[in-house]
Amino acid sequence: MGIPINLFGKMRHPEINTARKSKAVMLTVFILTLILLAFGAFAAYAQSKNTEKPFVLGKIITMHSSELNEDRILNIYLPDGYDPDDTARYPVIYLLDGGADEDFIHIVGLVQFNSFEWINRLPKTIVVGIANVDRRRDFTYPTTLPEDKAAYPTSGHSDKFIAFLGKELIPFIDKKYKTTAAKTIIGESLGGVLVTEIVLKRPSLFTQYIIVSPSLWWDNGSLLKLNQVSPAAPIKVYVGVGKEGVWPAKVPHVMEDDARLLADKLKSSENKQVEVFFDYLPKENHATISHQAVFNAFRLLYPGKESQ
Repeated sequence: MGIPINLFGKMRHPEINTARKSKAVMLTVFILTLILLAFGAFAAYAQSKNTEKPFVLGKIITMHSSELNEDRILNIYLPDGYDPDDTARYPVIYLLDGGADEDFIHIVGLVQFNSFEWINRLPKTIVVGIANVDRRRDFTYPTTLPEDKAAYPTSGHSDKFIAFLGKELIPFIDKKYKTTAAKTIIGESLGGVLVTEIVLKRPSLFTQYIIVSPSLWWDNGSLLKLNQVSPAAPIKVYVGVGKEGVWPAKVPHVMEDDARLLADKLKSSENKQVEVFFDYLPKENHATISHQAVFNAFRLLYPGKESQ
């Protein structure tokens, strides 16, 4: 058996050549293993640096109301930079239908957006969302119509809810948080009826009122026949309504017409303390109007902020 000779004239034994190849393969496998282990360790380390925590939008408070004889849930949004130990104070928005599964989240989004420094439409503001227990009970005054009583058997106790707002909730918020005298209330549909009732009967309870698609057909529109009590200081009122048509009650009411009548009534008042904004949104309906209407209300109620 011959022994191979390489091109350079040196002898190479086949067993030696095989051993060297085997060692090279083992070394390659070892290096690849080290690379894979290092990559796995790096991936594990990188993954261990990822963290997960809840996204917190606000606080949830349960307060007992003696006026309503029940506990009420409040959802509270505090603006960025709120510090109970500094001297800054903030206006407050009180939001009806303010549950987490109602209007709280999207209205807080509007407040935050409009108070960004590069938007500067709203001042930084506290939002108090009042979650519902029975909105038909809380937002309506007693009706004289039997069909209303039959359709809404728990209705007619807005007086207690207004007392809750004035005697309990507002003082509670003013004591707990750093607030100014500026107070806005937002209400839609039956909530708009409640806000209208406050504007007409207790206009000094808030400084700004946002009324969206008010269900003024309630009790055959009797609120529109009331004379407004004069506020002690200037107030602003926004009335927004979409293309909503006729409410199918015993006495039909066109909601756009009722909302316009309300705005005209407030504008025609001899009291010069009331500034009124009427906003017709023909591309919105009763279900879709709230977000766009509140956005528009902020723009109209705070016209000077945009030019600062």
